[in-house]
Amino acid sequence: MSGSELKQHGAAKRATIEDVAREAGVSRALVSLVLRGSPKVSEQKREAVAKAIAALDYRPSNAARTLASGRTRTVGVLLDDLANPWFVELLDGMQSIFREQNLRMVLGDPRYLAHPGESPVSAFMELRVDGLIIAGDFNADEDLTRATLHTPAVVVGTRAFDLPAADRVTNDDDAGARLAVEHLIGLGHNDIAFLTAPTGSARARADAYRETMTRHGLQEYIRVMPTDMSEHSGYAAMSSLIDGGRTPTAVFAANDILAVGALSAADGHGVSVPAQLSLVGYDNTYLAGIRHVSLTSVDPVSREVGVRAAEFLLARIADPSLPPRTSVLAPRLIVRNSTARVMQT
Repeated sequence: MSGSELKQHGAAKRATIEDVAREAGVSRALVSLVLRGSPKVSEQKREAVAKAIAALDYRPSNAARTLASGRTRTVGVLLDDLANPWFVELLDGMQSIFREQNLRMVLGDPRYLAHPGESPVSAFMELRVDGLIIAGDFNADEDLTRATLHTPAVVVGTRAFDLPAADRVTNDDDAGARLAVEHLIGLGHNDIAFLTAPTGSARARADAYRETMTRHGLQEYIRVMPTDMSEHSGYAAMSSLIDGGRTPTAVFAANDILAVGALSAADGHGVSVPAQLSLVGYDNTYLAGIRHVSLTSVDPVSREVGVRAAEFLLARIADPSLPPRTSVLAPRLIVRNSTARVMQT
């Protein structure tokens, strides 16, 4: 059946490797060599096969390739919240490495992956992924731990749980929080509050905030406001600080989303940023760079974290017997228009 005949059939018949060989006038074995990128094929034959693949809209069978090679050429990336913009740079860094190796990423959020009572890693195990990247805060349940014992894995962005067989790549949360608080203290701020969240990273940042405030003799000003990491809860926490009768002169938020919520609350209460209130976020997401927001934020070098995680995973896929490694990358502070020297009263 020719390419035009197959297209007339639409979805009724999916092109096979035999159809491609017939269309190109070559053998099935030669088509297979072209698909594997073999240098043994002449340019003329390669072009003929490429034209046939395009004409037939041929898609190689992933299942067949898996049976032949024992690999799926896919990497599962488990993200704790697909809505968090922190993942954009991280995924870009990973993809820059995986693309070079002709590996595909399959993304998953536990809220959409798992059936009731099922571990979110189960779907990736059914796909027989070649490796796992676990990004964010998760409950390291028995299924996740077991999966990482026989599937190469890297934990990214958190030190809140331990998977003994997995590598770990993260930014230094302690150092990042100190950068933020030291920046505000350097601008003359004493009354600095912190918006925290129920994650391991936020807890580490809260501890570093308390330690830095105490080291500067500012323990009487320590205020840690709980949130659920959403913009709405950032708004509510900032509103509570303002309505409480003692508005801080500065607020450090556990992520940019919370800081944007705090910025909205300040605007709604007539508190000028940065003239009356300085704001610092964390993650240096695209939100921080929006001109109207112009948020000072700690940059956890997410793209570099993604690159390092992908490199670690490739090394572990090549040699699963490698001892577990940990890489902690230094963050940096990106100063924008949301922070300024404290107003003298």
